Amino acid sequence: MVTTPLADDHADLTDTLVVRRYFAKMDRIMGHLGRVTTEMEGQGQLSRLESRVLKGYVGRLSATLSALSLKYMMTGRVEGPVPGHPTFDRHESGFPIAQELMVMANDAVQAEAHLSGMASETELKDRMVREIVGGLSIPSKLQYALSQRLYYERLAELALPTVNGLFLARNDPDAQWISEDRGRRRYLLHWAVYDHQINLPVIYLMEVDDSGHDPLPRSNTRWPAVRAHLMAQSLSGLKLLTIATGFDADFADLHPKRLRRIHLGPMYSHSYTLQSGPISDVLANANAPAGEDWALVWTVEDLISDRVEEVKAGWFSTVERQIFTLDPFGGRGAETGATRTERMIILPERPFQVLAEMNPPGFGDVRKFVVGTGGQLISQR
Repeated sequence: MVTTPLADDHADLTDTLVVRRYFAKMDRIMGHLGRVTTEMEGQGQLSRLESRVLKGYVGRLSATLSALSLKYMMTGRVEGPVPGHPTFDRHESGFPIAQELMVMANDAVQAEAHLSGMASETELKDRMVREIVGGLSIPSKLQYALSQRLYYERLAELALPTVNGLFLARNDPDAQWISEDRGRRRYLLHWAVYDHQINLPVIYLMEVDDSGHDPLPRSNTRWPAVRAHLMAQSLSGLKLLTIATGFDADFADLHPKRLRRIHLGPMYSHSYTLQSGPISDVLANANAPAGEDWALVWTVEDLISDRVEEVKAGWFSTVERQIFTLDPFGGRGAETGATRTERMIILPERPFQVLAEMNPPGFGDVRKFVVGTGGQLISQR
């Protein structure tokens, strides 16, 4: 079989303990991401609404990873094609591949059907006890059956409207009201994707002024078109300027004032991922204890409208067009398609100490969040 470069980036986790350590590590990192969001809100970089929205996506991502950990709990313990094994992107991602989330979405739709044909948790545990006591053997197949029941129960629970839910490959746009001024309503539109090309969760935040007759979320014509348009443009390869100007041109009564794209990752780990450059040396030299040999990068691209121009639309009418501010430093605005780009890195104390000592080029402008004792978060420049 011919191996593609993309396949070379993917790795299967086949050992039980390795799988469980991987998901435990990701669970801890998700907890730190929530605290980073709180820190950014406290420093005025995020509004309360934006912080709440981001925490919602982080919580959904955490729920997705937690469900996957249940699905693969018995990896390496049962012979045969089941229970399978998780596949993750070990190069410039560190997260499970997008296919894992696509399969999970299908499982979630059929969760109730699966549960209806399974023995109850109590019955499975009772069978385990009888096999251990009476048969003097490890009930691996029953343990696998229980892990799958817990997996489908988790998916069914996350499908309830009272729960935030799963982070899926596509998380359709939602609109949150911000304010109203002289008949114009301002909304925060937010949506997210799990980019299949880079295997990373990507979150979008767009502030939009609505000059239409009906409020955007209640419009039977505009809102479906807006949601479809935004999802179709949610590609990491597209510059923010391209996305924003296209939206501005396609919707005459919607005016994008700010657009942000947030990449949650890559996650680098000396134990799991393949990395090159300074971060590889930092993690290798840190010799950190288990669970602390990682670093997660958080990148925020930001595009801001500077002013409005009136342009002709037909013979007798005009429409507003946004003029966006591009990065003025070094002529990089045309290259990045953004007003500014900020990179942050979250890492435990030991790797941070090595990073500070090595002081590699390119990390001077990267904002650091250091996870200290007891999960305390320390912001560093």
